[in-house]
Order: sequence, then structure tokens, then C-alpha cells
Amino acid sequence: MQVAVIGAGRMGRIRVEDLSADSRVSSVLVTNRSPERAADLARDFPVAVVPWGDESLLTADAFVITTGTDTHLEHLERLIPLGRPILCEKPIALTLRDTQRAMDLAEQHAAPLQIGFQRRFDAGLASVHADASTGRLGTLYSIVLTAHDHQPSAREFIGGSGGIFRDMHVHDFDQVRWLTGEEIATVHAFATVRAQEQYAEFDDFDSTIVAGMTSGGIPFSISGTRHDPRGHDVRLEVFGTLDSVASGLTHRTPLGLRLPTEASEPLAFSGIPYSGFVDRFRDAFRRETRAFVDYAGARDRSPSSSPCPATAALESLRVAIACEESIRTGRPVEVATISTEEH
Repeated sequence: MQVAVIGAGRMGRIRVEDLSADSRVSSVLVTNRSPERAADLARDFPVAVVPWGDESLLTADAFVITTGTDTHLEHLERLIPLGRPILCEKPIALTLRDTQRAMDLAEQHAAPLQIGFQRRFDAGLASVHADASTGRLGTLYSIVLTAHDHQPSAREFIGGSGGIFRDMHVHDFDQVRWLTGEEIATVHAFATVRAQEQYAEFDDFDSTIVAGMTSGGIPFSISGTRHDPRGHDVRLEVFGTLDSVASGLTHRTPLGLRLPTEASEPLAFSGIPYSGFVDRFRDAFRRETRAFVDYAGARDRSPSSSPCPATAALESLRVAIACEESIRTGRPVEVATISTEEH
């Protein structure tokens, strides 16, 4: 199987490294608008560089899109008509209309599509998902999610990111939908700029709290920040009638503990804290890429068999827009009122 990677940035490097290590992948092509970055990858991995826009790229058996957020739709519209498998980093697009347009195009051409929500492939989170879906947790009482970046985003990233809800919290929204098997029905969001003023220049935020409810009545909360001085912190806790479990709480979790009594024994938060999302989820990205190769080579490449279908991107984006509407109005928002045609 020959796989073409479009984009040679941080995510492109991750995908190239993992594809190159997969024995089922016979060759990897890479292309980038800046040819120097593609050449850098070729020095580190056994890949062939294809000039940007060269039609020879289209002969590949499968494609991975790792370019900037605002270019995903452009590449999808070029590649989907070929009808071959595509792994697209989230999001498909920054609007529901454009996301639905790409999904309709994929259906029209029977193009297998997988979206890059790598948290689904984190071992701890996958274990929580298995516990929830098999009933081992009982009836779910609530879910608590934490999403704290280590370092603020670069200024050049902020303007094209879509904002904290569409860029960062879509992962959390996908987690809630995936873990519960339910849609998110209502959200009440709060957001502000506390310290990182560059976000205010782009009408974005550095601190958020989201309270919500799923369609089946499971309450959840999300804490988000664009800066955590200790490290990158992504955690999840699920509380049920039979058990309570957590994922992301390890010896590398960036927390300073204050013990309730002198006799309390400290938890072993003694490792080097996670430095960023790549460090935190490197194994998950590896499993995600492997799952894409599985999907690309499978007989059943229907949307329902995708490891992460396009509907995940559409519905998580819908929740993100509902949060933005909640910020604008100062009120809870019913997610179902966010129509694809108007957003």
C-alpha cells in the first residue's frame, strides 16, 4: 500500500514516522507547500518527496491530510473524488456547512474517511470507553474532563485555529459522545482571557468552563486553559453506580499536591510532566495511524466501520458552535438548535 501525506509539519512528521514503520505500507509519499520541510522529512525517514500540486501524488492508494486547519476542505475536495481512503486531521472544516459538504462528497464517491480524534486511541481512555459501553460502571452519574495546554499557542496559529471551542474542546465533546453513546443536548459555556492577552486580539479565550447534559441525562463538565505552567494536562473521570474510574492521572500528571494531613501519603506525581499533546498522546497517534492502515486495507470501508467517522467531526463542531452561542448570549444553548445550514 502506498500512502501520501499532505503536509510536513508536526503532525505530518508523526504520520510519516508511523507509516514508515508499518510493514503493510510499501512506500510513503510526502508533499508540502514549503519544499524544505518535506526534504527535512526525507532526510529522517524513507519517503519520496512529491512537489506541491504535482499530479503524481494522486496515484497513491490512501491519503493523510495534516496541513493547517483552514486548508483541509481544499484538499478533501481534490482527493475525495478519487474514492480512496483518507485520514484527515480534525476538523474537516471550520463550519458545519463545509463539513457537511465534504461528507456529502465522500458519500457520493464512496470515499472511506477517518477523522483524527486521537484520544479515542489512548489506552486509558479506550479502557474507560470499554467499561462504560459494557456496563461495568453501571448507570453513569457524571463525567468530568480536564484539558489544559502546557504552552500558549503561537500567534500565527491562533487566527486560523477556529478558537478554543472548535480547536481544543472538540476533542472533549467527541469524548463525551464516544464514551456515552449519546448526543450532547445542552451546553452552558463560560470563557475569559485571564493572562494570555494575545487570544483577545482574535476574539478567543485562554480559560473556559463548560457545563452540559447528554441526551440521556448524563451531566458533564469541562475545564480548559491554554496555559498550564507545570505541563500538558488531559484527564477524564467517570462516575457510575458500580464504579468510578479516571484516565490521564499518572506519575507524569502536572499537579502539585497539597496533602490534607501530615500523615497523608503522597501520590507519586514524580515523573517529568507531559510537555505537550504529542508527548501526552504519542502512543495514541501511533495506534490511530495503524487503525487507518487497517481501515484502508479492509474489505468493509463503509462510514460505519471507520475508526472515527466524519459524523464525529460534524457533531463535535456543532457542540463547539453551541458553546460560542452560549458565550454570546450568556445562556444555556440547546445543541439541536445549531443548524447545519446556518453555521
